[in-house]
Amino acid sequence: MVVCGDDGLAHRLAAELRDVYRQQVVLVVPGDQDEERLARQPAPRSRAVSLMGRFGAALRTRPGSSVPGDTHGTALQSSEEVAASAPSDEVLLRAGTDRAAALALLYEDDETNLRAALAARKLSPGLRLVVRMYNRKLGLYLEELLDQAVLMAEPGIDRAALEASTTVLSDADTAAPALAATATTGTSKVVQADGLLLRAAERTPPEPGEVSEPGLCTLALLSSTTTDPAGAEGSDSSGPSGPELLPDDRTVQSATGRGSIVLETVRHIGPTLPSRRLARRGAPLSEMFSARLCWALAGIVACVLALSVTTTLLTDADPVHAAYLTLLDLFSINDPAVDESTTRQVLQLLSGLVGLALLPLLVAGALEALGTFRAAGALRRPPRGLSGHVVLLGLGKIGTRVLARLRELDIPVVCVEEDPDARGIPLARSLGVPVVLGDVTDEGVLEAAKIYRAHALLALTSSDTTNLEATLYARTVKDDLKVALRLYDDEFATAVYRTLRTAHPDALTRSRSVTHLAAPAFAGAMMGRQILGAIPVERRVLVFAALLVARHPHLEGRTVAEAFRPGTWRVLALDTAEPTARRPDLANPHSVGEHHQLLWDLHPGYVLRPQDRVVIAATRQGLAELLRTAPSHRPTQQ
Repeated sequence: MVVCGDDGLAHRLAAELRDVYRQQVVLVVPGDQDEERLARQPAPRSRAVSLMGRFGAALRTRPGSSVPGDTHGTALQSSEEVAASAPSDEVLLRAGTDRAAALALLYEDDETNLRAALAARKLSPGLRLVVRMYNRKLGLYLEELLDQAVLMAEPGIDRAALEASTTVLSDADTAAPALAATATTGTSKVVQADGLLLRAAERTPPEPGEVSEPGLCTLALLSSTTTDPAGAEGSDSSGPSGPELLPDDRTVQSATGRGSIVLETVRHIGPTLPSRRLARRGAPLSEMFSARLCWALAGIVACVLALSVTTTLLTDADPVHAAYLTLLDLFSINDPAVDESTTRQVLQLLSGLVGLALLPLLVAGALEALGTFRAAGALRRPPRGLSGHVVLLGLGKIGTRVLARLRELDIPVVCVEEDPDARGIPLARSLGVPVVLGDVTDEGVLEAAKIYRAHALLALTSSDTTNLEATLYARTVKDDLKVALRLYDDEFATAVYRTLRTAHPDALTRSRSVTHLAAPAFAGAMMGRQILGAIPVERRVLVFAALLVARHPHLEGRTVAEAFRPGTWRVLALDTAEPTARRPDLANPHSVGEHHQLLWDLHPGYVLRPQDRVVIAATRQGLAELLRTAPSHRPTQQ
């Protein structure tokens, strides 16, 4: 296996392939990788961060402490590394791409991945490619192009092997649903399969005498309990104090008072349609004029009505004619009432005075409308009365996807971004989302985002220390603020969680690693399998995948109940379509008129046949064991 990349995802994926899948890995890294490694480690930048660093150091010195997936320590030293500034043809050959079973291209720049993918396909037409692409449309075109190249090189290739030959994934798309879910009340995670939306809902620990709803099945038992609702935010190294994935029914029944994640509902979703909530052109009428101007115009209208009614009562004019005369006097286009009664003359003078007051209001309204239209394309500021919103820090690749997800859910958002040319600024402008430009660690920036009235804080910048510093400061402003912060290192995240929990026991704190969420999907794709999605369970990950039963000794010929291995994997659904009529990608929504193929209510006694395709939920280690015990769609090249 060859992994090329310039950030933490490449290191995490290399460790995943080596430690979980037991594959030999060659890692292609930039020439200045020593500096990159130092940059990825949390470095103290303030008093708060220094304090957290001491907590982390104390944790690391505990006997027997270890952190699986720590890709910057001794774990990665056993991997072969190739240093190169760019993935050129010579570099790919030096890394053994022409002899490799799979190649992952994980550079942050889409163009670099595109050029490298075309070069790799030319060097080895049968190579399995996994490409990281942020641009969805470009990724789709690239996947079709590379598949055509495989067909030209191997006209008789098996369809399953062709589907696995090129996979385009986005770490931002993989992690965004889980990150956005942490900001909502009643945390839930979603995985899409066969036009269905699987909702994995987090159940809080039940009170004494209460029983939680079981859902379709229990996916995990959390570390939180009735007496300790916050839990331990456990990872793979937490042991019994961490979450328990894929428990059996007996374990679930005996685990009274523990929080859980259940597969709650399965509902149909149609083809993806553009959301009208996500597109807003111009400005609504209510924002064109200020409240003061609207009240002034309302006063003018009331005066006109009062003068019309008075004219009707004190003269012989009917109501329509009285209103007409009042408007003529208002705009000073009526003849002077010289020969008329005193009452009529007084009413004409009053109408003229109201007309004088109307003229500056009309000018002010025109100027306000012009200013509103000119500002429609600029960044909005947080409105004065805003409350109950989510403060999103960082509008890079991850923050942009999370912002789109939050707006799809109609959740009010205020963004904070230091770079005015960041990737997510155009999206925020088009959605009309308020943005505060400035360094989040500077005084007054979070206050400008109305953090003291916010419901939750999502700290998603690429710097662990920035996310931590912003979290600590936000907690000093609002101690019960719900916080989810992006942290790369598991050991550092554990120290952060324990410290924040001690300082703020009543506040909810969650930490997520984008690379930790995305690495299982990339690793599964490199092994030739379709990964439907991954959901975080505290600091662990549960993976959903589509597998063919054939040549899997743990599945073939066994009943659904016999194939279930608690804590490792579980069969959730069966593809009922004929092998020739199966949809190649279960993660895509249905087209109009298509029918569901997956059967979710499986009888425990159903015997799995070789031709069956199933959807499973598995731990990282469980999925690796399934893939190791079954041959790939394509034999490894020599």
